[in-house]
Amino acid sequence: MGEIDPHWALPLLGGIAGIVLGFTARVNRFCTLSSLERYWYMGDATGLRTWVLAAATAIAATQILAALGLADIGSSFYLSPNLPWTGAILGGLMFGIGMALVGTCGFGAVVRLGGGSLRALIVLIVLGLSALAAQRGLIAQLRVLIVDDLALNLSAFGNQSLGSLLSVATGFDLTRIVPLIVVTALLIWIFRSAAYRANGLQILTGVIIGLVVSFGWWATTFMAREAFFPVQIEAGSFVVPVADSLLQLVTYTGKVPDYGVGLVAGTLIGAFLGARWKKDMRWEACDDARELSRHLLGAVLMGVGGVFAMGCTIGQGVSGASTLAVSVPLVMGSMAFGARIGLAWLLEGSPLSAFRRNAAEVS
Repeated sequence: MGEIDPHWALPLLGGIAGIVLGFTARVNRFCTLSSLERYWYMGDATGLRTWVLAAATAIAATQILAALGLADIGSSFYLSPNLPWTGAILGGLMFGIGMALVGTCGFGAVVRLGGGSLRALIVLIVLGLSALAAQRGLIAQLRVLIVDDLALNLSAFGNQSLGSLLSVATGFDLTRIVPLIVVTALLIWIFRSAAYRANGLQILTGVIIGLVVSFGWWATTFMAREAFFPVQIEAGSFVVPVADSLLQLVTYTGKVPDYGVGLVAGTLIGAFLGARWKKDMRWEACDDARELSRHLLGAVLMGVGGVFAMGCTIGQGVSGASTLAVSVPLVMGSMAFGARIGLAWLLEGSPLSAFRRNAAEVS
């Protein structure tokens, strides 16, 4: 990395990626929960298509990097041979409900904080502390019992990527074909809407976010090969990295931040720059104790749920999806269902409404 200390090159790369990610999301209002809410309650799939486009772009770019030997996604925890299915379902449900209670996910909270939301600051602090408790504190003891110890061992298939599973099941090497099929199917659904095809700004937003996530795989792989210290191969998530960022702030003991911490910091900076550029900086706080309690509960559910599920809407939905890990459909389906329950509770007065209505009936 030239004249840059290799230890600091990693968070610097993460910071650069985060600035682009935060600026893009803030300026173009990229938000997973908002996309789902508009789809369910207004019949508007624009935001959802942008989110899926981000995932499709990340899959295509990441799989190309992996084929060229530039991204060692096989070393990521997403492709571990152990599939924590209980964590994917339970954690996904918890995260989805928490996301609805807060009004956004961990990534969205960082973006909102960049625009002056003190509610987001409270959410991120509580989310980070809850994630630490679930990762290495008292809640971790429960996590081991109901998640780690019940994980399915898929080592006979090599790892839990869709390509590996289908290759072993069929006896043919499908590791190159499967990503092509998946990306093609997603792109067909995304661009079958004429209105969306004409929305260049949303298309650009999805592509940029997908490419930024893929950049993370390249950056951490490159540093792992060049540096003389351990480097975690990762792309982007906003649960455990938020917790690590808090630790860096309060217990710094000489350990240099990793890529994830740099990404969180960069996203905050990028969101701030985007808010200033759009002239929508404003200080926001909870209106009353009831709203504060809702945000606190939601943050706890997202912190614990995100650790159980091994990621958030970005961590699993885009980063995990780019590896074609089979855990992703479980996690994202559970998150979506949890969000539907949470929104039904808040907007319709009863979580049971989530079982009586669906996207086709709500317009």
